[in-house]
Amino acid sequence: MNTEETAVASPLAALSPKMELHGKVTKIELYGAYIDVGLGQDGLLHISQISSDPVKNVNDKLKIDDEITVWVRNVDPEQGRIDLTAIQPPLLEWSEIQKGQVVTGKIIRIEKFGAFLDIGAERPGMIHVSELANNYINSPTDVVQLGQEIQARVINVSSKKKQIDLSVKALEEKIEVPKQIENDLDVSKLPTAMELALRGAMQGTEMGEQLITAKKPAKGRTDSKNERNRKAQTEAITRTLQNRPK
Repeated sequence: MNTEETAVASPLAALSPKMELHGKVTKIELYGAYIDVGLGQDGLLHISQISSDPVKNVNDKLKIDDEITVWVRNVDPEQGRIDLTAIQPPLLEWSEIQKGQVVTGKIIRIEKFGAFLDIGAERPGMIHVSELANNYINSPTDVVQLGQEIQARVINVSSKKKQIDLSVKALEEKIEVPKQIENDLDVSKLPTAMELALRGAMQGTEMGEQLITAKKPAKGRTDSKNERNRKAQTEAITRTLQNRPK
């Protein structure tokens, strides 16, 4: 049997990072402890992974035959190696949190300036009071309460600063009109009456004549400079229409 077939047949192949396992301490070393997780191969719990607080001596925390809950950090089926941690990993790693992402969590803290939402990451996300609602609110408690489960959108994330900024009001996204439709609806880009008249003349239709007739100024009105220019343009197009081939 080759190495690839062995890896596939190994029960370790079913393991994946963050998977929760239950086991028993079988051996203690200076650098950590070995845990029997029932897969025929003990996993290594390094001393740095026993607790989130610094551990100087493994025996201060663990004894032989202690039952313990651990999570998979890394697994190598080919080498028959399992790296474990007793520190529960976050549901969301920093690399998994992206700007614009919608997350669900529970309000765990409320301050005057905003609320903190536990989304399963290493740090809770912060929703500033100005991001809790579209309308003005006096206090975050006007819209959220401790223990409440809500959704929010990630508006900024920094793994270096260990900071996640969230927004509730950003969930109400503005519906964007496709660019082509937006251009078509732009009044400034609509053809003028004179342009339509010229198009009508070139197309041999009566559109130009109709529009020119409609654009004639009322009798008795004094022409402004713009009106005189428009009148001259109208007369030019009229001559074009009159002289077009029948």
